[in-house]
Amino acid sequence: MTALRIVRVPAFTDNYIWLVHDPVSAETIVVDPGDADPVLAALAEQGWQLSAIWNTHWHPDHTGGNAALKAATGCTVIAPAAEAAKIPTADRLVAEGDTVAIGAHVATVLEVPAHTAGHIAYHFAGDALAFVGDTLFAMGCGRLFEGTAAQMFTAMQRFAAMPDDTIVYCAHEYTLSNGRYALVAEPDNAAIRDRMAEVERLRAAGEATVPTTIAAERATNPFLRAADARMLAERRAAKDSFAG
Repeated sequence: MTALRIVRVPAFTDNYIWLVHDPVSAETIVVDPGDADPVLAALAEQGWQLSAIWNTHWHPDHTGGNAALKAATGCTVIAPAAEAAKIPTADRLVAEGDTVAIGAHVATVLEVPAHTAGHIAYHFAGDALAFVGDTLFAMGCGRLFEGTAAQMFTAMQRFAAMPDDTIVYCAHEYTLSNGRYALVAEPDNAAIRDRMAEVERLRAAGEATVPTTIAAERATNPFLRAADARMLAERRAAKDSFAG
């Protein structure tokens, strides 16, 4: 199967919007477009037509571009069913186990609440890709705005069970601050030290540190590596107040 083409679209101060294009069907989707303008510019640059928006959760920095993109392109909006009331632009609502597709590439919807009550992820098992919104970050996880540490622990376990080579597309450039906390959470973890050297080099050069991989997160992410929900809760509380 011809590989999907994926383009990173920076937005705001640290958001990443993801354009996903299937060269065979010529379909293009966008994941979590908080702002329409950079998406429209990227589409024009690539010469692609937008088919659909896939939202992972309701926060405005992930859905704020929905209405303008629908108006400009006629695309369809796919969004989490549990957050329908907060995403009025949605055309199709999806929940755990549903499938969505771009061309012949099929993604399964995973419910991974904690950051928000109805947060979902899109897992392309056949392509070894996952779009995870604000649940899993490089060396981090989302804040527990609407859910619990137990829910986040369950989500982390779901991600950890994916194959090592799964490429993870998260929605923010948080890796440097996440890594600084990871060094404190696991000071004896040489893999974190090695990764941070590379992260610091990339950020100093103005380069992105995501996507990441499940293998990298399994080795260096203190939240995905938490032994239980209590440990995750302690680490999340510590990160929330971390000043490093």
